[in-house]
Amino acid sequence: MDKITEKGMLLIISGPSGSGKGVVLKELLPSDNFALSVSVTTRRPRAGEVHGKDYFFCTTEQFFDKIKNDELLEHATFVGNYYGTPRAYVQEQIDAGKTVVLEIDVNGALQVKEKFPESVLIFLMPPTMQELRGRLVGRNTETAETIEDRLHRASEEVKLIEKYDYLVINDEVKTAVNKIRLIAQVERLKPCRSGYAVKLFNKERNSC
Repeated sequence: MDKITEKGMLLIISGPSGSGKGVVLKELLPSDNFALSVSVTTRRPRAGEVHGKDYFFCTTEQFFDKIKNDELLEHATFVGNYYGTPRAYVQEQIDAGKTVVLEIDVNGALQVKEKFPESVLIFLMPPTMQELRGRLVGRNTETAETIEDRLHRASEEVKLIEKYDYLVINDEVKTAVNKIRLIAQVERLKPCRSGYAVKLFNKERNSC
């Protein structure tokens, strides 16, 4: 029997501010099986940032060329700068057998799903909206108005949960991380992520 070659995949994690995405990703990464997606940006590098590790830095003209050439899975503007997910880098990591993790908002996630249908979408959420409010208040870094804006946005994002493949409740970080790892393991067992199914089909067809 031919050796099964396991393809990697793209795992997209979304969730409202306060859902704990940063903490969960810090626990999930680094790992031999996971790789964090590196974004393209027109923002200037900050002290200590490395091109190709923290971001792929480029000019605005180069960024628009990437959009024109369909080199980005999604793109958005934030505080006057452009950000995007490079198709080639993601595919390179997938071909190397990695589970590429992309943390992005709901709109960006749905953009990527449209261009990259085999991607797996995970929505991360606290147990209740009351818990989400408590986490935002507990930060002591935002005004009451900002917190209400974030809660309103969260309620809008929750309406799109049905478009996601999985919902992970982040009540306890390690439990949430273990669930995400389990999702990745299960998804990797699907025939579409294995070269063996294709090899078997071709072998049977050629023997006819």
